[in-house]
Amino acid sequence: MANLKKYIVAICGASGSIYGIRLIKALLERPYHVMVIISDGGLKVLEHETNFNGQSSFREFLLLEGTKFHESANLEVFIQHEIYAAPASGSFIHHGMAIAPCSMKTLGSIASGFADNLITRSADVCLKERRPLILLPRETPLNLIHLQNMTRLCQAGATIMPPCPAFYTSPSTVEEVCDTVVGRVLDHLGVEHNIIKRWCHDEDNAMF
Repeated sequence: MANLKKYIVAICGASGSIYGIRLIKALLERPYHVMVIISDGGLKVLEHETNFNGQSSFREFLLLEGTKFHESANLEVFIQHEIYAAPASGSFIHHGMAIAPCSMKTLGSIASGFADNLITRSADVCLKERRPLILLPRETPLNLIHLQNMTRLCQAGATIMPPCPAFYTSPSTVEEVCDTVVGRVLDHLGVEHNIIKRWCHDEDNAMF
């Protein structure tokens, strides 16, 4: 496990928990150590938007979602109050963090340096240690405060990636629509994958 690449995925209390689930699934199907942090609001949204009922383990839930764990993959799950967990320390080395979805509350906290829980502290560590931090803000329309917070985070080194699906791939399911976003997150984390079709325009006007 010590030699595995480590990635952090946080799920906040905004609608769109499927983005986090699809991202976690994609990472665990590769030989990675995946650390999942779920906020209090994120747990409530998971129960509302998915089949997660809080009675079974998160790993069991992922198995029911069709996750095919790589034989070398490792999963750790934290709640937001476990502030002493490894991702809260700059001395803990990992390869990037994504917050999917990211609520405006969490985004605003990170933008102001208000690291009051494991998610916001882990994100703050990413910024100060210059590690990849990708935020998928789920809100529309955006007010001036939202936009200013996103600007501050972009200037601080975060990648702001609103979950705007692509449709040139002709997705036929909700999962395929979401994966057009998840694939871009994986790209920015430096993870090789084939869950999306790449745009390619040749002389015969073929799209792929």
